[in-house]
Amino acid sequence: MSWEEILQRPSSRWTLGEGPQREVVISSRVRLARNIAEHTFPNRAGEGELERICAKVEAAVGRLSRAKEFHFLPLAKLTPIDRQVLVEKHLTSPAHIAEPRQRAVVLREDEGVSLLVNEEDHLRIQTLFPGLQLEEAYGLAGKVDDDLEGELTYAFDETYGYLTCCPTNTGTGLRASIMVHLPGLVMLNRANKIFSTLSQLGLVTRGLYGEGTEALGYMFQISNQITLGRTEGELIGNLQTIIVQVIEQELQARRQLYQEMGDRLVDKVFRAYGILSNARLLTSKEAINLILTLRLGLNLNLLPELEYGVLGELLVLCQPGFLQKVAGEKQSTQERDAKRAALIRERLREVRA
Repeated sequence: MSWEEILQRPSSRWTLGEGPQREVVISSRVRLARNIAEHTFPNRAGEGELERICAKVEAAVGRLSRAKEFHFLPLAKLTPIDRQVLVEKHLTSPAHIAEPRQRAVVLREDEGVSLLVNEEDHLRIQTLFPGLQLEEAYGLAGKVDDDLEGELTYAFDETYGYLTCCPTNTGTGLRASIMVHLPGLVMLNRANKIFSTLSQLGLVTRGLYGEGTEALGYMFQISNQITLGRTEGELIGNLQTIIVQVIEQELQARRQLYQEMGDRLVDKVFRAYGILSNARLLTSKEAINLILTLRLGLNLNLLPELEYGVLGELLVLCQPGFLQKVAGEKQSTQERDAKRAALIRERLREVRA
């Protein structure tokens, strides 16, 4: 499969709607920050050095046993729309594509693994799984990390661990995050209290695309803040334990919400379904909020014909970059709104057929 085909498909590994606790947890992600010894961090490196780092990573990936499964994508050679699709599919970050020169993404065909080259660090190894699969994501990230360490010499200190551009990543270099859907806690005004508690426990809550981004449709990313002084296993285990408690509180909140709202909640779900099935114009923000309302309805057994995987696809399909990628051209806001509504109507008709 070509990288063009990968960017044009709405499904990704994390959108499959599989895995434990999928009612609340949309995806599990692990990132390992690594730098190559004897090279300046990306924020201080010149273009020549950044180019050499890209070349080293590309060569290292090419020597892996399953190298044919990976695509090396220099960001500067991609269109702005292609780069935006990578962000929308959670395969890289907004900060990474902001300055595309001498930066790259290495993408495995199933999108379960992506390598961010010359983002904040020389290398960010990312694995992405559907549902609550932190251990699985960490295991895969560790394997890729070991394979690459056989080809590259990492910047490592016996006292401090892996050396990173930002001191908050020094140590294990591990950032694990869970994307969760918390409509019950938000609608019952309990979310802020929980987020405050999470902060005291060394976790941080962010929006849809990470730091500085908006939380749409009651969807949030929860990740560890501490990387130094604990082992990778301890960090993963701590996040897993806390997330299980958040899930329990969210499911309890949904039951209470259903008891208190009754037909008003059912009406909210079916109104969302009616709009998505018939609308001729939809903004991306409106579409995301409505799709995630259907996700709540699916959990409440109101929409048995739908599947979590379909709703995961729709979350990608409704994004502005992806719409323009499918269209093969840059579009105006109104053109995107019309195309978004048409594609969602079509996908929902396919489900009903």
